[in-house]
Amino acid sequence: IIENLAPIRAVPDAGGAVASLVFERQQLDGDKWHSTGELIELPARTVCVAAGTSPNTIYEKEFPHTFALDKRGYFSPHTVQKQGDRLLLSPSLTGFFTSYEKSGRVVSYYGDNHPRYAGSVVKAMASAKHGYLEVARLYEGEGIDDAKLPQRLAAWQVFTERLDSELRATVVAVHRLTPTIVEIVVRAPAAARHFQPGQFFRLQNYERNSPTVEGTRLAMEGLALTGASTDHEKGLLSLIVLEMGGSSRLCAGLKPGEPVIVMGPTGTPTHIPPLETVLLAGGGLGNAVLFSIGKALRAAGSRVIYFAAYKKREDVFKMEDIEAAADMVVWSVDGGEPVAPRRNDDRAFVGNVVQAMVAYSGGQLGKPPIELPEVSRLIAIGSDRMMRAVKEARHAILKPHFSPEHVGIASINSPMQCMMKEVCAQCLQKHVDPITGKETVIFSCVDQDQPMDKVDFEHLASRLRANTVQEKLTNLWLERVLAKDTGPRV
Repeated sequence: IIENLAPIRAVPDAGGAVASLVFERQQLDGDKWHSTGELIELPARTVCVAAGTSPNTIYEKEFPHTFALDKRGYFSPHTVQKQGDRLLLSPSLTGFFTSYEKSGRVVSYYGDNHPRYAGSVVKAMASAKHGYLEVARLYEGEGIDDAKLPQRLAAWQVFTERLDSELRATVVAVHRLTPTIVEIVVRAPAAARHFQPGQFFRLQNYERNSPTVEGTRLAMEGLALTGASTDHEKGLLSLIVLEMGGSSRLCAGLKPGEPVIVMGPTGTPTHIPPLETVLLAGGGLGNAVLFSIGKALRAAGSRVIYFAAYKKREDVFKMEDIEAAADMVVWSVDGGEPVAPRRNDDRAFVGNVVQAMVAYSGGQLGKPPIELPEVSRLIAIGSDRMMRAVKEARHAILKPHFSPEHVGIASINSPMQCMMKEVCAQCLQKHVDPITGKETVIFSCVDQDQPMDKVDFEHLASRLRANTVQEKLTNLWLERVLAKDTGPRV
């Protein structure tokens, strides 16, 4: 164990794998660490990273002024005293409560979120041992009247049944939309009700319910999936998945009535400006994300021009949802037969999405119903290559056709694991300021809609390729297993 070393960079070998790590020795000066300038390079083939013990205060970032924070960004600890029916909070370093109080409800907290107990599992356990006493003290003297016990148990049963209905997700239907895209409809009332355009969900099956084929249990990893549409009245949520890896391919084997894990919605809702002209550019599965965004924009009074791009005509899915999301659509396919538009103002093109924009702005598809210089906001969602091409074209071949003031947004599909907002650091995405060159990183699971001119797409591409060998091996094994699986699949 070598202490007080801060990682500076990873050194790759000729194949792009890690060969060594470079560290800079740190020195404690009072209560702050400073770099000494001494660099140390250590050979490495496998690197395991503990992301740190910073408090997760994302709720305060999303809903400011809910909690008081201290100068370091931790929740400010408070103690709670009962005075009759009232709860009084007082700032105290020994407290286990946040500053929140509403209708007699307070919030306790422990572990790495607590400034006195952050840093180790032992401290976290100690926080629970010390903190539960403070919570229990709030209930001193509150006995249970035996005569009211049946009423309390009945109320508890009603409450738990409501939680089960709201929070437990069940598969309603599985539909194949294209040879590689599957729709999963689940009943998840709370998740469906809280969804806002642009957000996504985490889907996973239960290992105990997954079938076993020749010793291989067909259990899924948590998948970040698009929320395409919701039915609040029925509590239904439509999730769209592209079959690429092992877990995504297992979605086709989910069965109606099967319980599944649905977490979310997560991510930040897409900003929906009123009374603007917005261009949506969707590539393949990315089009599913834009259904709800386009509809919300139109409901807010904005005009929407939609470039829906696919590899071939057979890849088009939910055409009616795209039409409902746009004032006009340009359907483009990389090759083969073009898509046949069903509305008078819609257009068709054979070529990639950038070529479609060039052809549209140049009048090759007829007089444009909406001129590109009128666009104030461009939102691109698709593969990293597609979004990078749009980013670069805006400053090159498409530059004469867009207003210099327009805003370019890309929905970044970083690899994700927990999707719980600033917890596991799997989804970190590097940004480079185009003016200053300053580098920063952000959590894509918190805010997937990012300024495309700041996104380092080379970094994103390398992240997406990181597990390619394992994914190919998993797919080969899955091919073998599924060939012997007799269960139904769409």
